[in-house]
Amino acid sequence: MASPDAAAPPPTEPERWRDLDMLLSRPGNLVHSTFDPSPVLRDLIGSYVEVLVVGAGGLGCELLKDLALSGFKNLHVIDMDTIDVSNLNRQFLFRIQDVGKPKAEVAAKRVMERVSGVNIVPHFCRIEDKELEFYNQFQIIVLGLDSIEARSYINSVACGFLEYDADDKPVQETVKPMVDGGTEGFKGHARVIIPGTTPCFECNIWLFPPQVKFPLCTLAETPRTAAHCIEYAHLIKWDEVHSGKPFDADDTEHMQWIYSEALKRAELFGISGVTYSLTQGVVKNIIPAIASTNAIISAACALEALKLVSGCSKSVSNYLTYNGLVGTHIKVTEFVRDTDCLVCGPGTLIELDTTSTLSEFIKMLEEHPKLLMSKASVTHGGNNLYMQSPEVLEQMTRPNLSIPMFELLKGTPFATVHVSGMAESNGKKVSSLRKLRVAFKGVEEASKMDTTESS
Repeated sequence: MASPDAAAPPPTEPERWRDLDMLLSRPGNLVHSTFDPSPVLRDLIGSYVEVLVVGAGGLGCELLKDLALSGFKNLHVIDMDTIDVSNLNRQFLFRIQDVGKPKAEVAAKRVMERVSGVNIVPHFCRIEDKELEFYNQFQIIVLGLDSIEARSYINSVACGFLEYDADDKPVQETVKPMVDGGTEGFKGHARVIIPGTTPCFECNIWLFPPQVKFPLCTLAETPRTAAHCIEYAHLIKWDEVHSGKPFDADDTEHMQWIYSEALKRAELFGISGVTYSLTQGVVKNIIPAIASTNAIISAACALEALKLVSGCSKSVSNYLTYNGLVGTHIKVTEFVRDTDCLVCGPGTLIELDTTSTLSEFIKMLEEHPKLLMSKASVTHGGNNLYMQSPEVLEQMTRPNLSIPMFELLKGTPFATVHVSGMAESNGKKVSSLRKLRVAFKGVEEASKMDTTESS
């Protein structure tokens, strides 16, 4: 007779997928109009749907596991971080021997060991390091991020693929759905973003409260907490020592320098509590994560991803919030899309003379009141018109700077171009992507384009 403490045997393959197959093979009153129930639907999803998970931290680990157990067999995960010992209490895919290794690679390996038949491709790099076409291969993008800037970037990428017809209606074949999850302590959210239909991240960016600021006089003269010492090193000491050199929160050497200076400041004033993980949290405005919150929000995100690709139920409309601080409170709010959004809308209109060169166009982006974009790279139809980096591409595309945009765009009266560069957000420069509609003055048919918004 087996011991009551003995571990239960792992489920066989038919048992593991029984409930999911039942969900996907029967009709119902709450299904999407496109839902076609079938006993082979899970296999079709596993064979043809590719999903990108952005982030392999606490929420990202849960997402990879939940998506793999929801029938998604072709997954990619991208994360630039390595595993720290402080991650082990909640990022359950990692072990002590994994410290120092890339999160994406270890997470992918562990999930593939546990779920047979799933293939996960890890990408150990920054999200900005990937070409735009990399993101276009996925049917859905699921976000498990702790950064407003990273969310904004991925949102801009996905919305950049969206095209509109002559009536400014979204072309469905170009829609790149996203499911965005986020957690802060015992609170979290899961939302569905369908560009052109539901609000994108920028439409509701006001939902994210501004970062707490400390008076500079307190930081400089009377620090009382570990956070004061960290912000002193971050906001004051860095500029004193590295005049003119921008601070990069994702650079481990930069973060280590802030930590070291904060320790010195804390010792000087007899303050305890400065740690490397706290330094990261203060500088990046990261609130400590709770494992159970990650699990709940991940489950909601994975379910929404399954709904989007299968139609087995209608998607949430469109912002689910969870609060487990006192009891359990779950609420769904339907926010309205901003029809004038610069990111998910048809695109900001830029009117040019037929003689305006690419160089003049890039200069115009710096001065445009709605863009204020510097160091811009420009693409059209998948072709690089001008790239700021890497150096080899900059040299290859540099001759285009003196060529009129009208010529580069093959003499069309209007066209859609994508620009990437540095734009101002909340008082600091961040990586940004924007979709622009270019119309040429005096060219036949140009008047057919909506010119209600001009440069």
